[in-house]
Amino acid sequence: MIAWYKKLAACGVAIALSSAAFAQDHTINVLNIKTAKDLRAFFKYTGKDIPFISGHRGGVNAGFPENSIEAFENTLRHTPATFEIDPRLTKDSVIVLMHDATLNRTTTGKGKVGDYTLAELKQLFLKDVEGNVTSFRIPTLEEAIIWSKGKTVLILDKKDVPFDMTAAIIAKHKAEAHVMVTVHNAKEAKWYHDRNKEIVFEAFVKTQKALEEYEALGIPWTHIMAYVGPDNKPELKPLYANLNKRGVMCMISTAPTYDKLTSAEERANAYRAIIRDGASLIEADRSIEAAEAIKTLLPGKSRKEKFFGKKVI
Repeated sequence: MIAWYKKLAACGVAIALSSAAFAQDHTINVLNIKTAKDLRAFFKYTGKDIPFISGHRGGVNAGFPENSIEAFENTLRHTPATFEIDPRLTKDSVIVLMHDATLNRTTTGKGKVGDYTLAELKQLFLKDVEGNVTSFRIPTLEEAIIWSKGKTVLILDKKDVPFDMTAAIIAKHKAEAHVMVTVHNAKEAKWYHDRNKEIVFEAFVKTQKALEEYEALGIPWTHIMAYVGPDNKPELKPLYANLNKRGVMCMISTAPTYDKLTSAEERANAYRAIIRDGASLIEADRSIEAAEAIKTLLPGKSRKEKFFGKKVI
């Protein structure tokens, strides 16, 4: 009886450890954002915010292709994040995720995305950042939107998809709480805002003049997270101040600049400097690495903690 009990206990321990390992492998960081009002509150600058990462092209990490749901999940295993992604149209007018106009760099296919139907594109495999072929397929924007609900926020970059198609797919899925739109100027923001008052923007606001243009067209600052450029420079200080006093968080994209530094230490120092110097978030190819670098800058307490959680998938 004792021997049997020991065997059962050992089995129970093994199962418990196995379950714990499974949970750890399948646990992701999530953003607890349920409504468009929550999303606006999440991006409201308060001065006591939690700096975080947005994965450029969905996060570009070895083994996980850019603009793939698998890449999103991989990043979320390490850190909460939003994701900037790239919608493009297929020959049969389906929106898929693909940064380049051509397939050559990131898939096993060749030629223009727009020359293929969705069914044809789904036969291809995605490549990771090192050019290795993976088992992952090209996702549609609709697949990404459905997947992202309750997990993260997708930020749609401007490629070849007409504005009305972008607005329509957001409205179809009632996705204003977890899908944002990138706008390059105030006129683009006004086009969307006139049609859907709930959409939140990643807006290019690189100068005081641009700030004044958004204000002149009546785009609510509650609906804007500001992209201020790729360089962390002292000249940004007045722009940070003017945007912050309007309740606007500011973001720097390190993809074309600091992500390319050869030394990990140099990159980490650059990521930390961006947050110390006034930005609230970083859009990075190296999403996991950037998140690790800024951990030491997280505040001890913040009202924004309610937006950050974990989930087993």
